Amino acid sequence: MAPHTQAAAPRLQPGAQHDHAHCVEDALALAERVCRQRGARFTELRRRVFELVWASHKPVGAYAILESLRTEGLGSAPPTVYRALDFLLEQGLVHRVESLNAFIGCAHPGESHRGFFLICHRCGNAEELQDPGLADAIARSAGERGFATRHMTLEVNGICAVCSGRT
Repeated sequence: MAPHTQAAAPRLQPGAQHDHAHCVEDALALAERVCRQRGARFTELRRRVFELVWASHKPVGAYAILESLRTEGLGSAPPTVYRALDFLLEQGLVHRVESLNAFIGCAHPGESHRGFFLICHRCGNAEELQDPGLADAIARSAGERGFATRHMTLEVNGICAVCSGRT
């Protein structure tokens, strides 16, 4: 995948001066561009599921998304939500946070990268890390053991800077 040309991708971990509306707008603009470049249909339902995933910086489960869609009158069946989430995953617009069985917006859509996350166990916010050196180190270590990596997700649980008072 070719890297996008926008200067800064939206951060998943909000800081003290965080403008979440702007964050979501940036994420939507990037998602629309990625879909347009790939000829993928970013339907109204897929867009709304994407917006619900980006509604906060906390990973969100499929059933919470389903409940929001039902409230809005946009969907009532789990397969509808899972198909939309599958599309968003395939396009690299969201990540699955395995340990939470939830989804979070991708801060780097259109770029080839692994899913590395810092997850705060106090507030529930998650931040995506992008560190090619870390991915290379894990793949190299696995290769030394004769293991060929296909998919890599790393989830680190702890306390974020906001909750620890370091912002």
